[in-house]
Amino acid sequence: MDRARPTVRCLRHDLHLAMPEVDIPLDEIDHPLLSKTNEQFFDPDTPHERIRAIDDNIMFKVKIQRWRGAVWTDEPQVWLVVAGQRESGSPDDFYAALAADTVAARKGYNATHGGQLTTDAYSAHLLPNVDDAERYQLEAGARFLRLLSTTVHTLLRASLRDGREHTADLATFRLGIQIRADHGHETYVAVRVSGSVPANLIMLVFDNVPGCDHTGWFPEDALPDRLLHPGEYVWSNIMDPSAAAKLLDIDDS
Repeated sequence: MDRARPTVRCLRHDLHLAMPEVDIPLDEIDHPLLSKTNEQFFDPDTPHERIRAIDDNIMFKVKIQRWRGAVWTDEPQVWLVVAGQRESGSPDDFYAALAADTVAARKGYNATHGGQLTTDAYSAHLLPNVDDAERYQLEAGARFLRLLSTTVHTLLRASLRDGREHTADLATFRLGIQIRADHGHETYVAVRVSGSVPANLIMLVFDNVPGCDHTGWFPEDALPDRLLHPGEYVWSNIMDPSAAAKLLDIDDS
């Protein structure tokens, strides 16, 4: 299962949280109910308590402290679709209110749609909708940029340690990085790509290589150890040795 996400409606109206910037995915929001949901649904063999009053969709209870919630899964994604707090002395009031709301929603739906629903409850309006799909797509770019930065730094560190080219597959292309660092001499870095890579994406790779002049990247016709294969492209630059040393002291994990 993926980490639990609140729906946009649940985030704003139930958890009373502001919508974060797109570089903060909703599945990384710090909230006790989301933490409990992740804990409860991390292991697929963990038993879950179904909300029996909701019969048009399968939803499960999640509880921590005074917080109560309803979880709906669309594998592998886990969604917190409704949340609230119980009142003191009434442990089940949240779920009773949720049941009443979904029964009323079913009556309202049937009143405007000719009585089509035969279930006791109607909860489709609580499920992820177009707002959630749009938010997820907005986050996709931020997630990729984070992955790209981590990958570039990982490859840089690996090559700094042994001087060899190290590679990783990213989306539609393969990225390779090789560094040659001689004591007392300049630190040479080469970036190789193969596959379908937009020009602006190459610039993002360059931006994640520290200690290099942004205008100092030049195309090459070979790597230090070999000639290029068809469809491969290489650019080189000189890296500040202090930036290279600092890279080895940073752990992206």
